[in-house]
Amino acid sequence: MRPITTVISLVFILSLGTATVYAAPLSAYAGQQQREIKALSPQDVDGYVNGKGMGLARAAELNGYAGPAHVLELGAALALTAEQTARTQALLASMEHAAALPGKALVAAERKLDQLFATQAITPDLLAAALNEIAGLQAQVRGAHLQAHIAQFAILSPEQNARYAQLRGYGAAALAPSQPSDGHMH
Repeated sequence: MRPITTVISLVFILSLGTATVYAAPLSAYAGQQQREIKALSPQDVDGYVNGKGMGLARAAELNGYAGPAHVLELGAALALTAEQTARTQALLASMEHAAALPGKALVAAERKLDQLFATQAITPDLLAAALNEIAGLQAQVRGAHLQAHIAQFAILSPEQNARYAQLRGYGAAALAPSQPSDGHMH
């Protein structure tokens, strides 16, 4: 009788192993269903409501347009003048304020969209309206950050813009775009 018990035990153990092999992998979203707003991490919410960058100005940053927060972090290495420091501080405060207003509305709109799905009240028309609202708010938030990068570019000298790109690890000084001699964008 012992050989039969051994065979049954072996078949059982092998079947457990194959069941594990064929189990569906966990989603990359596993655990996120517990979020207050499923589409936004707590860090996203904090960034939006406080007007933080969150990589929204990458198109500017990686093309030689410095951001005010990073310029202030690198102030000594960039040899900022007192005037440049003051203008950059004001620009950072203005940018964060301009981004936080639509950022707070964006978080509220994402919360509303989440609730429409959670309560199964979503319809194609409600979805379209929610997405249009969210897209407009995202554009406002991103625009505030990109505008700040344009303004920051004019505050720095061409040499400081090139140095900024080097300090941030973006390569040669050639990364910074040419700057008009009068300091204004054309």
